[in-house]
Amino acid sequence: MSGDVKKAGRRSGRQERLAARAAKPVIDPCPPGQIGGFYKPLSDAELKGIFDTALRLLSKLGIGEVPARLMNDLLTAGATDNGSERVLFPRDLVEDAIAKANKRFTLHGRDENRSIEVGGDKVYFGTGGAAVQTLDLDTHIYRPSTLADLHDFTRLQDTLANVSWYTRCCVATDVPDNFDLDTNTAYALLKNTTKPTATSFTLAEYVEPIVGMLDIAAGGEGEFSKRPFLKAHISPLISPMRYGEDAVDVVYECIRHNIPMSCITAAQAGATAPATLAGFLAQSLAETLASLVMVHAIKPGFPMVFSNWPLVIDLRTGAFIGGSGETAVLNAASAQLSNWLGLPSGVACSMSDAKAIDAQYGMEKGITSMAAALAGGNLIYESSGMTASLLGASFEAFVLDDEMHSHTYRALRGVEVNEENLGFEAICDAVLGEGHFLGGGHTLSAMERDYFYPSLADRNEPRSWAQAGAPDAWTVANQRAREILKVHRPQYLSDEQDRKIRNRFNIR
Repeated sequence: MSGDVKKAGRRSGRQERLAARAAKPVIDPCPPGQIGGFYKPLSDAELKGIFDTALRLLSKLGIGEVPARLMNDLLTAGATDNGSERVLFPRDLVEDAIAKANKRFTLHGRDENRSIEVGGDKVYFGTGGAAVQTLDLDTHIYRPSTLADLHDFTRLQDTLANVSWYTRCCVATDVPDNFDLDTNTAYALLKNTTKPTATSFTLAEYVEPIVGMLDIAAGGEGEFSKRPFLKAHISPLISPMRYGEDAVDVVYECIRHNIPMSCITAAQAGATAPATLAGFLAQSLAETLASLVMVHAIKPGFPMVFSNWPLVIDLRTGAFIGGSGETAVLNAASAQLSNWLGLPSGVACSMSDAKAIDAQYGMEKGITSMAAALAGGNLIYESSGMTASLLGASFEAFVLDDEMHSHTYRALRGVEVNEENLGFEAICDAVLGEGHFLGGGHTLSAMERDYFYPSLADRNEPRSWAQAGAPDAWTVANQRAREILKVHRPQYLSDEQDRKIRNRFNIR
Protein backbone atom coordinates (compact mmCIF):
# COMPACT_ATOMS: atom_id res chain seq x y z
CA MET A 1 0.00 0.00 0.00
CA SER A 2 1.44 3.39 -0.97
CA GLY A 3 2.11 6.14 1.54
CA ASP A 4 -0.55 8.34 -0.07
CA VAL A 5 -3.18 5.62 0.34
CA LYS A 6 -2.18 5.10 3.96
CA LYS A 7 -2.44 8.83 4.63
CA ALA A 8 -5.81 8.98 2.90
CA GLY A 9 -7.02 6.09 5.03
CA ARG A 10 -5.88 7.81 8.21
CA ARG A 11 -7.59 11.05 7.17
CA SER A 12 -10.79 9.17 6.35
CA GLY A 13 -10.75 7.35 9.68
CA ARG A 14 -10.15 10.59 11.56
CA GLN A 15 -13.02 12.27 9.72
CA GLU A 16 -15.31 9.38 10.60
CA ARG A 17 -14.35 9.59 14.27
CA LEU A 18 -14.96 13.33 14.35
CA ALA A 19 -18.30 12.90 12.60
CA ALA A 20 -19.32 10.21 15.07
CA ARG A 21 -18.28 12.40 17.97
CA ALA A 22 -20.27 15.39 16.65
CA ALA A 23 -23.35 13.36 15.73
CA LYS A 24 -26.20 12.52 18.05
CA PRO A 25 -26.36 8.94 19.40
CA VAL A 26 -28.53 6.31 17.70
CA ILE A 27 -31.15 6.83 20.41
CA ASP A 28 -31.05 10.59 20.85
CA PRO A 29 -31.99 11.67 24.40
CA CYS A 30 -32.21 15.35 23.47
CA PRO A 31 -32.97 16.10 19.80
CA PRO A 32 -33.71 19.63 18.56
CA GLY A 33 -37.37 20.58 18.30
CA GLN A 34 -38.28 19.81 21.90
CA ILE A 35 -41.47 21.38 23.23
CA GLY A 36 -41.23 24.61 25.21
CA GLY A 37 -43.75 26.92 26.80
CA PHE A 38 -43.51 25.83 30.44
CA TYR A 39 -41.98 29.09 31.70
CA LYS A 40 -44.63 31.82 31.62
CA PRO A 41 -43.32 35.09 33.06
CA LEU A 42 -46.59 36.85 32.16
CA SER A 43 -50.07 36.10 33.49
CA ASP A 44 -53.06 36.02 31.15
CA ALA A 45 -54.09 39.47 32.37
CA GLU A 46 -50.59 40.81 31.76
CA LEU A 47 -50.49 39.35 28.25
CA LYS A 48 -53.78 41.04 27.46
CA GLY A 49 -52.64 44.33 28.98
CA ILE A 50 -49.47 44.41 26.87
CA PHE A 51 -51.37 43.42 23.72
CA ASP A 52 -54.08 46.03 24.27
CA THR A 53 -51.44 48.74 24.83
CA ALA A 54 -49.66 47.70 21.63
CA LEU A 55 -52.95 47.98 19.74
CA ARG A 56 -53.60 51.43 21.24
CA LEU A 57 -50.14 52.55 20.13
CA LEU A 58 -50.81 51.35 16.60
CA SER A 59 -54.30 52.88 16.38
CA LYS A 60 -53.61 56.20 18.12
CA LEU A 61 -49.89 56.94 17.58
CA GLY A 62 -49.20 54.79 14.51
CA ILE A 63 -46.00 54.40 12.53
CA GLY A 64 -44.06 57.21 10.90
CA GLU A 65 -41.81 57.59 7.85
CA VAL A 66 -43.91 55.30 5.68
CA PRO A 67 -42.57 54.84 2.13
CA ALA A 68 -45.11 55.86 -0.54
CA ARG A 69 -45.51 52.39 -2.04
CA LEU A 70 -46.11 50.86 1.37
CA MET A 71 -48.49 53.66 2.36
CA ASN A 72 -50.67 52.85 -0.65
CA ASP A 73 -50.74 49.15 0.20
CA LEU A 74 -51.49 49.80 3.88
CA LEU A 75 -54.35 52.18 3.07
CA THR A 76 -55.79 49.61 0.68
CA ALA A 77 -55.61 47.01 3.45
CA GLY A 78 -57.55 49.23 5.87
CA ALA A 79 -55.01 51.51 7.56
CA THR A 80 -55.63 55.26 7.80
CA ASP A 81 -53.44 58.31 7.21
CA ASN A 82 -53.63 60.68 10.20
CA GLY A 83 -52.59 63.65 8.05
CA SER A 84 -49.35 64.12 10.00
CA GLU A 85 -47.21 61.64 8.07
CA ARG A 86 -48.14 58.72 10.28
CA VAL A 87 -50.20 55.67 9.36
CA LEU A 88 -52.70 54.31 11.89
CA PHE A 89 -53.70 50.67 12.18
CA PRO A 90 -57.25 49.96 13.45
CA ARG A 91 -57.58 47.04 15.81
CA ASP A 92 -59.53 44.94 13.32
CA LEU A 93 -56.75 45.33 10.70
CA VAL A 94 -54.12 44.07 13.15
CA GLU A 95 -56.30 41.19 14.27
CA ASP A 96 -56.98 40.28 10.64
CA ALA A 97 -53.25 40.23 9.93
CA ILE A 98 -52.73 37.93 12.91
CA ALA A 99 -55.57 35.64 11.88
CA LYS A 100 -54.28 35.29 8.30
CA ALA A 101 -50.60 35.00 9.21
CA ASN A 102 -48.72 31.84 8.23
CA LYS A 103 -48.65 30.00 11.57
CA ARG A 104 -46.41 27.08 10.56
CA PHE A 105 -44.03 26.71 7.67
CA THR A 106 -40.89 24.86 6.71
CA LEU A 107 -37.41 26.31 6.71
CA HIS A 108 -35.88 24.17 4.01
CA GLY A 109 -32.34 22.95 3.96
CA ARG A 110 -30.70 22.18 0.64
CA ASP A 111 -30.55 18.76 2.22
CA GLU A 112 -34.25 18.16 2.93
CA ASN A 113 -33.31 15.95 5.89
CA ARG A 114 -32.03 19.10 7.61
CA SER A 115 -35.23 21.11 7.14
CA ILE A 116 -37.17 22.25 10.23
CA GLU A 117 -40.77 23.28 10.83
CA VAL A 118 -41.25 26.69 12.43
CA GLY A 119 -44.22 27.38 14.68
CA GLY A 120 -46.23 25.79 17.43
CA ASP A 121 -44.28 24.91 20.57
CA LYS A 122 -41.10 23.49 19.01
CA VAL A 123 -37.79 25.05 20.05
CA TYR A 124 -34.73 25.33 17.79
CA PHE A 125 -31.40 26.99 18.42
CA GLY A 126 -29.64 28.80 15.58
CA THR A 127 -27.33 31.67 14.86
CA GLY A 128 -27.37 35.34 14.02
CA GLY A 129 -25.26 38.36 14.60
CA ALA A 130 -22.90 40.53 12.65
CA ALA A 131 -19.73 40.33 14.72
CA VAL A 132 -17.00 42.60 13.41
CA GLN A 133 -14.40 40.84 15.54
CA THR A 134 -13.34 37.20 15.84
CA LEU A 135 -11.65 35.59 18.84
CA ASP A 136 -8.51 34.21 17.26
CA LEU A 137 -7.85 30.50 17.82
CA ASP A 138 -4.11 31.08 18.19
CA THR A 139 -3.69 34.37 20.05
CA HIS A 140 -6.94 34.27 22.08
CA ILE A 141 -7.25 37.98 21.25
CA TYR A 142 -9.96 39.64 19.19
CA ARG A 143 -9.13 40.84 15.67
CA PRO A 144 -11.25 42.08 12.74
CA SER A 145 -13.44 39.35 11.25
CA THR A 146 -12.55 38.23 7.73
CA LEU A 147 -14.14 36.36 4.85
CA ALA A 148 -11.96 33.38 5.75
CA ASP A 149 -13.49 33.46 9.25
CA LEU A 150 -16.99 33.40 7.75
CA HIS A 151 -16.12 30.31 5.72
CA ASP A 152 -14.55 28.66 8.77
CA PHE A 153 -17.50 29.41 11.04
CA THR A 154 -19.86 28.01 8.40
CA ARG A 155 -17.79 24.83 8.04
CA LEU A 156 -17.59 24.41 11.80
CA GLN A 157 -21.31 24.78 12.50
CA ASP A 158 -22.12 22.39 9.65
CA THR A 159 -20.95 19.59 11.97
CA LEU A 160 -22.89 20.78 15.04
CA ALA A 161 -26.17 18.93 15.57
CA ASN A 162 -27.85 21.66 17.61
CA VAL A 163 -27.35 24.55 15.20
CA SER A 164 -30.62 23.98 13.36
CA TRP A 165 -30.23 26.86 10.93
CA TYR A 166 -27.30 29.10 10.15
CA THR A 167 -27.13 32.85 9.68
CA ARG A 168 -23.76 34.41 9.10
CA CYS A 169 -22.37 35.20 12.54
CA CYS A 170 -19.66 37.65 11.47
CA VAL A 171 -19.11 40.38 8.92
CA ALA A 172 -16.21 40.01 6.51
CA THR A 173 -14.57 43.36 7.22
CA ASP A 174 -12.00 42.68 4.49
CA VAL A 175 -14.72 42.95 1.80
CA PRO A 176 -15.46 46.69 1.66
CA ASP A 177 -17.94 46.76 -1.25
CA ASN A 178 -21.48 46.09 -0.02
CA PHE A 179 -22.59 44.08 -3.05
CA ASP A 180 -19.46 41.95 -2.95
CA LEU A 181 -20.01 41.48 0.78
CA ASP A 182 -23.59 40.26 0.29
CA THR A 183 -22.68 37.94 -2.60
CA ASN A 184 -19.62 36.49 -0.88
CA THR A 185 -21.69 35.91 2.26
CA ALA A 186 -24.30 33.98 0.26
CA TYR A 187 -21.55 32.01 -1.47
CA ALA A 188 -19.99 31.03 1.88
CA LEU A 189 -23.36 29.61 2.97
CA LEU A 190 -23.83 27.65 -0.27
CA LYS A 191 -20.32 26.24 -0.29
CA ASN A 192 -20.11 25.13 3.32
CA THR A 193 -23.51 23.95 4.57
CA THR A 194 -26.76 22.33 3.47
CA LYS A 195 -28.71 23.41 6.55
CA PRO A 196 -31.44 26.07 6.35
CA THR A 197 -29.62 29.38 6.08
CA ALA A 198 -30.30 33.09 6.39
CA THR A 199 -28.63 36.27 5.32
CA SER A 200 -29.33 39.98 4.98
CA PHE A 201 -29.48 42.17 1.91
CA THR A 202 -27.97 45.64 2.14
CA LEU A 203 -30.14 46.99 -0.69
CA ALA A 204 -33.20 45.72 -2.53
CA GLU A 205 -31.39 45.64 -5.87
CA TYR A 206 -29.03 43.00 -4.49
CA VAL A 207 -31.82 40.46 -3.99
CA GLU A 208 -32.42 39.45 -7.60
CA PRO A 209 -28.78 38.76 -8.55
CA ILE A 210 -28.24 36.77 -5.35
CA VAL A 211 -31.36 34.76 -6.14
CA GLY A 212 -29.60 33.99 -9.42
CA MET A 213 -26.73 32.51 -7.42
CA LEU A 214 -29.18 30.51 -5.32
CA ASP A 215 -30.83 29.25 -8.50
CA ILE A 216 -27.49 27.87 -9.68
CA ALA A 217 -27.18 25.90 -6.44
CA ALA A 218 -30.83 24.80 -6.68
CA GLY A 219 -30.45 23.41 -10.18
CA GLY A 220 -31.64 26.09 -12.58
CA GLU A 221 -33.46 29.35 -13.11
CA GLY A 222 -36.52 29.71 -10.89
CA GLU A 223 -35.73 26.58 -8.86
CA PHE A 224 -34.80 28.36 -5.62
CA SER A 225 -38.18 30.08 -5.29
CA LYS A 226 -39.96 26.74 -5.59
CA ARG A 227 -38.25 25.51 -2.43
CA PRO A 228 -36.39 28.38 -0.74
CA PHE A 229 -33.53 27.19 1.48
CA LEU A 230 -32.49 30.67 2.58
CA LYS A 231 -34.48 33.25 4.50
CA ALA A 232 -33.88 36.96 4.87
CA HIS A 233 -33.18 38.84 8.07
CA ILE A 234 -34.74 42.28 7.75
CA SER A 235 -35.40 45.09 10.23
CA PRO A 236 -38.18 47.10 8.54
CA LEU A 237 -39.14 48.89 11.78
CA ILE A 238 -36.76 51.40 13.35
CA SER A 239 -37.45 52.06 16.99
CA PRO A 240 -39.25 54.06 18.12
CA MET A 241 -42.23 53.47 15.82
CA ARG A 242 -41.11 54.25 12.27
CA TYR A 243 -40.37 52.35 9.09
CA GLY A 244 -36.98 52.14 7.42
CA GLU A 245 -37.30 52.70 3.68
CA ASP A 246 -34.32 50.60 2.52
CA ALA A 247 -35.44 47.63 4.60
CA VAL A 248 -39.04 47.97 3.39
CA ASP A 249 -37.77 47.86 -0.19
CA VAL A 250 -35.94 44.63 0.64
CA VAL A 251 -39.20 43.19 2.03
CA TYR A 252 -40.94 43.79 -1.30
CA GLU A 253 -38.14 42.10 -3.23
CA CYS A 254 -38.04 39.11 -0.88
CA ILE A 255 -41.78 38.58 -1.25
CA ARG A 256 -41.43 38.85 -5.03
CA HIS A 257 -38.82 36.07 -4.98
CA ASN A 258 -40.59 33.93 -2.35
CA ILE A 259 -37.85 34.36 0.26
CA PRO A 260 -39.20 33.72 3.80
CA MET A 261 -38.38 36.50 6.22
CA SER A 262 -37.51 37.13 9.82
CA CYS A 263 -38.80 40.65 10.41
CA ILE A 264 -36.71 41.72 13.37
CA THR A 265 -37.56 44.39 15.91
CA ALA A 266 -34.51 45.21 18.01
CA ALA A 267 -35.45 48.03 20.36
CA GLN A 268 -33.19 48.81 23.33
CA ALA A 269 -34.70 49.33 26.77
CA GLY A 270 -34.16 52.85 28.05
CA ALA A 271 -32.80 54.09 24.71
CA THR A 272 -35.20 53.42 21.83
CA ALA A 273 -37.97 51.95 24.02
CA PRO A 274 -39.20 52.47 27.60
CA ALA A 275 -36.91 51.39 30.43
CA THR A 276 -39.77 49.66 32.22
CA LEU A 277 -40.04 46.05 31.13
CA ALA A 278 -43.80 46.23 30.61
CA GLY A 279 -43.59 49.44 28.56
CA PHE A 280 -40.76 47.99 26.53
CA LEU A 281 -42.77 44.86 25.73
CA ALA A 282 -45.78 46.93 24.65
CA GLN A 283 -43.81 49.13 22.24
CA SER A 284 -41.71 46.27 20.87
CA LEU A 285 -44.83 44.18 20.28
CA ALA A 286 -46.49 47.10 18.49
CA GLU A 287 -43.48 47.51 16.21
CA THR A 288 -43.30 43.82 15.34
CA LEU A 289 -47.04 43.79 14.68
CA ALA A 290 -46.46 46.72 12.31
CA SER A 291 -44.06 44.46 10.38
CA LEU A 292 -46.73 41.77 10.26
CA VAL A 293 -49.36 44.21 9.01
CA MET A 294 -46.89 45.39 6.35
CA VAL A 295 -46.41 41.82 5.10
CA HIS A 296 -50.16 41.23 5.30
CA ALA A 297 -50.81 44.32 3.18
CA ILE A 298 -48.35 43.16 0.51
CA LYS A 299 -49.15 39.44 0.48
CA PRO A 300 -51.40 37.97 3.21
CA GLY A 301 -50.02 34.82 4.81
CA PHE A 302 -46.50 35.18 3.46
CA PRO A 303 -44.01 33.24 5.67
CA MET A 304 -42.66 35.58 8.34
CA VAL A 305 -40.97 34.78 11.61
CA PHE A 306 -42.36 37.16 14.23
CA SER A 307 -38.92 38.19 15.50
CA ASN A 308 -39.56 40.41 18.50
CA TRP A 309 -36.07 40.74 20.03
CA PRO A 310 -35.97 42.73 23.28
CA LEU A 311 -32.48 44.13 23.77
CA VAL A 312 -31.11 45.72 26.92
CA ILE A 313 -28.54 48.41 27.64
CA ASP A 314 -26.66 49.21 30.83
CA LEU A 315 -28.43 52.43 31.83
CA ARG A 316 -25.31 53.62 33.68
CA THR A 317 -23.17 53.64 30.52
CA GLY A 318 -25.48 53.19 27.54
CA ALA A 319 -23.59 50.08 26.46
CA PHE A 320 -25.50 47.15 24.96
CA ILE A 321 -25.61 44.07 27.18
CA GLY A 322 -26.54 40.59 26.06
CA GLY A 323 -26.20 38.50 29.21
CA SER A 324 -28.50 39.52 32.05
CA GLY A 325 -31.57 38.54 34.01
CA GLU A 326 -33.46 41.30 32.22
CA THR A 327 -32.48 39.86 28.84
CA ALA A 328 -33.63 36.44 30.00
CA VAL A 329 -37.05 37.52 31.23
CA LEU A 330 -37.75 39.96 28.37
CA ASN A 331 -37.01 37.42 25.64
CA ALA A 332 -38.96 34.75 27.49
CA ALA A 333 -41.89 37.16 27.76
CA SER A 334 -41.55 38.01 24.07
CA ALA A 335 -41.70 34.32 23.15
CA GLN A 336 -44.73 33.87 25.39
CA LEU A 337 -46.50 36.83 23.75
CA SER A 338 -45.81 35.59 20.22
CA ASN A 339 -46.93 32.06 21.04
CA TRP A 340 -50.05 33.42 22.77
CA LEU A 341 -50.89 35.14 19.49
CA GLY A 342 -50.19 31.91 17.61
CA LEU A 343 -47.34 33.45 15.60
CA PRO A 344 -43.98 31.76 14.79
CA SER A 345 -41.69 33.33 17.36
CA GLY A 346 -38.09 34.47 17.14
CA VAL A 347 -36.07 35.77 20.07
CA ALA A 348 -32.39 36.47 20.71
CA CYS A 349 -30.56 34.89 23.62
CA SER A 350 -27.15 33.47 24.58
CA MET A 351 -25.40 36.75 23.75
CA SER A 352 -22.73 36.82 26.43
CA ASP A 353 -21.02 40.08 27.32
CA ALA A 354 -17.90 38.11 28.28
CA LYS A 355 -14.86 38.43 26.09
CA ALA A 356 -13.09 35.32 27.36
CA ILE A 357 -14.48 31.79 27.38
CA ASP A 358 -14.89 31.89 31.14
CA ALA A 359 -17.37 31.62 34.00
CA GLN A 360 -19.15 34.86 33.04
CA TYR A 361 -19.57 33.52 29.52
CA GLY A 362 -21.11 30.25 30.71
CA MET A 363 -23.39 31.85 33.29
CA GLU A 364 -24.83 34.46 30.94
CA LYS A 365 -25.37 32.06 28.06
CA GLY A 366 -26.92 29.43 30.29
CA ILE A 367 -29.54 31.59 32.00
CA THR A 368 -30.66 33.46 28.88
CA SER A 369 -30.83 30.51 26.47
CA MET A 370 -32.58 28.27 28.99
CA ALA A 371 -35.19 30.94 29.76
CA ALA A 372 -35.97 31.47 26.07
CA ALA A 373 -36.24 27.74 25.45
CA LEU A 374 -38.45 27.09 28.46
CA ALA A 375 -40.75 29.91 27.31
CA GLY A 376 -41.12 28.22 23.91
CA GLY A 377 -39.19 30.49 21.57
CA ASN A 378 -39.50 28.72 18.20
CA LEU A 379 -36.25 30.11 16.81
CA ILE A 380 -33.63 31.27 19.29
CA TYR A 381 -31.18 33.49 17.44
CA GLU A 382 -27.66 34.48 18.48
CA SER A 383 -27.59 31.25 20.49
CA SER A 384 -24.26 29.93 19.24
CA GLY A 385 -20.82 31.44 19.11
CA MET A 386 -21.55 35.04 20.08
CA THR A 387 -19.42 36.87 22.65
CA ALA A 388 -18.47 40.42 23.65
CA SER A 389 -22.03 41.79 23.52
CA LEU A 390 -22.41 40.66 19.88
CA LEU A 391 -19.21 42.40 18.84
CA GLY A 392 -17.34 39.10 18.79
CA ALA A 393 -17.69 35.54 17.54
CA SER A 394 -15.71 32.56 18.81
CA PHE A 395 -14.97 29.14 17.36
CA GLU A 396 -14.64 27.71 20.85
CA ALA A 397 -17.98 29.22 21.81
CA PHE A 398 -19.68 27.41 18.93
CA VAL A 399 -18.68 23.95 20.12
CA LEU A 400 -19.33 24.71 23.81
CA ASP A 401 -22.73 26.22 23.05
CA ASP A 402 -23.69 23.17 21.01
CA GLU A 403 -23.14 20.99 24.06
CA MET A 404 -25.06 23.46 26.24
CA HIS A 405 -28.03 23.21 23.86
CA SER A 406 -28.10 19.43 24.28
CA HIS A 407 -28.50 19.90 28.03
CA THR A 408 -31.26 22.46 27.43
CA TYR A 409 -33.11 20.14 25.07
CA ARG A 410 -32.80 17.38 27.65
CA ALA A 411 -34.34 19.64 30.28
CA LEU A 412 -37.20 20.53 27.91
CA ARG A 413 -37.85 16.88 27.21
CA GLY A 414 -38.78 16.48 30.86
CA VAL A 415 -39.83 13.26 32.61
CA GLU A 416 -41.73 10.50 30.82
CA VAL A 417 -43.99 8.79 33.35
CA ASN A 418 -45.23 5.36 32.32
CA GLU A 419 -45.41 1.89 33.84
CA GLU A 420 -42.00 0.82 32.57
CA ASN A 421 -40.23 4.02 33.63
CA LEU A 422 -41.82 3.98 37.09
CA GLY A 423 -39.82 0.81 37.62
CA PHE A 424 -41.84 -0.97 40.27
CA GLU A 425 -40.45 -4.41 39.38
CA ALA A 426 -36.91 -3.07 39.01
CA ILE A 427 -37.05 -1.55 42.49
CA CYS A 428 -38.34 -4.82 43.98
CA ASP A 429 -35.65 -6.84 42.17
CA ALA A 430 -32.85 -4.55 43.35
CA VAL A 431 -34.00 -4.42 46.96
CA LEU A 432 -34.50 -8.18 47.20
CA GLY A 433 -31.48 -9.05 45.08
CA GLU A 434 -28.14 -7.27 44.56
CA GLY A 435 -29.11 -4.20 46.57
CA HIS A 436 -28.27 -1.82 43.72
CA PHE A 437 -29.32 -0.96 40.17
CA LEU A 438 -25.89 -1.03 38.48
CA GLY A 439 -25.87 -3.28 35.43
CA GLY A 440 -29.55 -4.11 35.69
CA GLY A 441 -31.65 -4.39 32.56
CA HIS A 442 -33.83 -1.46 33.61
CA THR A 443 -30.74 0.71 34.06
CA LEU A 444 -29.15 -0.36 30.79
CA SER A 445 -32.29 0.35 28.79
CA ALA A 446 -32.46 3.86 30.27
CA MET A 447 -28.75 4.57 29.93
CA GLU A 448 -28.79 5.92 26.37
CA ARG A 449 -32.49 6.73 26.11
CA ASP A 450 -32.73 9.06 29.09
CA TYR A 451 -29.26 10.54 29.58
CA PHE A 452 -27.03 12.89 27.59
CA TYR A 453 -23.27 12.34 27.91
CA PRO A 454 -21.16 15.43 27.15
CA SER A 455 -17.93 15.09 25.21
CA LEU A 456 -16.44 18.45 26.25
CA ALA A 457 -17.43 18.89 29.89
CA ASP A 458 -14.97 17.24 32.31
CA ARG A 459 -16.51 14.69 34.69
CA ASN A 460 -13.27 13.11 35.90
CA GLU A 461 -12.26 13.12 39.54
CA PRO A 462 -9.63 15.78 40.43
CA ARG A 463 -6.56 13.51 40.28
CA SER A 464 -7.33 12.23 36.77
CA TRP A 465 -8.09 15.77 35.63
CA ALA A 466 -4.73 16.98 37.00
CA GLN A 467 -2.86 14.12 35.37
CA ALA A 468 -4.42 15.06 32.03
CA GLY A 469 -2.92 18.55 32.35
CA ALA A 470 -5.80 20.23 34.23
CA PRO A 471 -7.47 21.47 31.03
CA ASP A 472 -10.12 24.17 31.22
CA ALA A 473 -13.16 24.44 28.95
CA TRP A 474 -11.50 27.01 26.69
CA THR A 475 -8.56 24.69 26.03
CA VAL A 476 -10.74 21.66 25.36
CA ALA A 477 -13.04 23.60 23.03
CA ASN A 478 -10.08 25.12 21.20
CA GLN A 479 -8.75 21.64 20.47
CA ARG A 480 -12.14 20.40 19.31
CA ALA A 481 -12.69 23.38 16.99
CA ARG A 482 -9.24 22.90 15.47
CA GLU A 483 -9.91 19.20 14.88
CA ILE A 484 -13.16 19.93 13.06
CA LEU A 485 -11.74 22.74 10.95
CA LYS A 486 -8.76 20.62 9.96
CA VAL A 487 -10.80 17.83 8.42
CA HIS A 488 -14.30 19.13 7.63
CA ARG A 489 -13.99 20.81 4.25
CA PRO A 490 -17.31 20.18 2.53
CA GLN A 491 -17.89 20.86 -1.14
CA TYR A 492 -21.62 21.38 -1.35
CA LEU A 493 -21.29 23.03 -4.77
CA SER A 494 -20.34 21.00 -7.81
CA ASP A 495 -17.41 22.18 -9.93
CA GLU A 496 -19.87 23.33 -12.58
CA GLN A 497 -22.02 25.26 -10.09
CA ASP A 498 -18.94 26.86 -8.58
CA ARG A 499 -17.67 27.87 -12.03
CA LYS A 500 -21.02 29.42 -13.00
CA ILE A 501 -21.16 31.42 -9.77
CA ARG A 502 -17.58 32.65 -10.14
CA ASN A 503 -18.24 33.69 -13.72
CA ARG A 504 -21.11 35.93 -12.59
CA PHE A 505 -19.88 37.26 -9.25
CA ASN A 506 -16.69 38.59 -7.73
CA ILE A 507 -16.10 35.63 -5.43
CA ARG A 508 -13.06 36.20 -3.30
